[in-house]
Amino acid sequence: EDEREPGVEYYCDFPADGYHGEDIKVRAKEFADMNGDKYLETSSEERKQALVNYALPANVDGLERDLHKYRIDYDVWFRESSLYKNGTVDKIVKILTEKGLTYEKDGALWYKNAEVLTERLKKEGKTDKQIEDLELKDDVLIRANGNPTYFAGDIAYHYNKFAERGFNKVINVWGADHHGHVARLKGAMDAIGEDGDKLDVVLMQLVELMRNGKPERMSKRTGKAITLTDLLEEVPIDAARFFFNMREPNTHLIFDLDLAVEQSSQNPVYYVQYAHARICSILRAMAEEGITPKEDISLYNYTEPEELALVTEIAQFPGEIIESVKAYDPAKITKYAIDIATMFHKFYNACRCRVEDENIMYARLALILAAKTTIKNVLTMLKIEVPESM
Repeated sequence: EDEREPGVEYYCDFPADGYHGEDIKVRAKEFADMNGDKYLETSSEERKQALVNYALPANVDGLERDLHKYRIDYDVWFRESSLYKNGTVDKIVKILTEKGLTYEKDGALWYKNAEVLTERLKKEGKTDKQIEDLELKDDVLIRANGNPTYFAGDIAYHYNKFAERGFNKVINVWGADHHGHVARLKGAMDAIGEDGDKLDVVLMQLVELMRNGKPERMSKRTGKAITLTDLLEEVPIDAARFFFNMREPNTHLIFDLDLAVEQSSQNPVYYVQYAHARICSILRAMAEEGITPKEDISLYNYTEPEELALVTEIAQFPGEIIESVKAYDPAKITKYAIDIATMFHKFYNACRCRVEDENIMYARLALILAAKTTIKNVLTMLKIEVPESM
């Protein structure tokens, strides 16, 4: 009915309480370009479903593509919609109702969260006063309009993991603003007959991008959001992977964009990669003289402080992995990578490998080869490239 000028793009206003991301406009325009006025006269529900059917797969494909570029490939992409289609959500509601943990109020079905969560918090060692101060409340499972809440879907998803797929440990990575949901979901696992202690949650703080010492806004297409794609247009993947793993999850991360692209010893990932490349250079130079590592060497020749420090650092690697896994903290590994690179550089500056005493020469050759192997293992674990020359 509108008289629209050719070449002019028209958009409806976003609902005040709706998501205002620029990515919605992009998908809407793609959809309009493909379909023209095909859905103009259809019902709102039909039009909405057509948009979802187009945009959702496109968004998931985009996520898979962006993560693959970042060197992450998930074995399974789980669709939340499957929990509703296969009846898992209904099953959860039935289990909780049979256990007497639901009740109806104002046309909705409620879950006795306060009761369950009180037991969970007592189990975690909270005092009655601490629990009382939390002012716990019950949660809606099924809204008055018959639609399940997100919480019902969360319970169903974790039931699927524990009871149906047989996981004995589930690790969730959430934003720190969801910290209040941790005990709530653990309690729900207890309530449906699973063990809430088998669910661990790693809370991640926000990342602040800095350039020239000032906060940086670098989003080009997505409104207030800064996507991984935006970042990787400016920062090498190796630097991004290393930097994101340099802080404990519960620590606020300041991502220095200037440092991430700098090729100097101040850039930690460059510093570690350079140590590996430097060792490769030494090995190549000695190989040109016919000197290559031997297996049957005497290692008692390690007497210099820098030699012993490097030996000690290499020996720490298995323990660092174990501690990192226990704490769900990859920052322990990036710190170890920097430490072993530092020990090697100190060793290299203090101890020559090409010396007249063959026992010492081959012992040091074996030592730097071990350092090279360790650095390679660390960087490979982090899916960071391991250059042999720089």
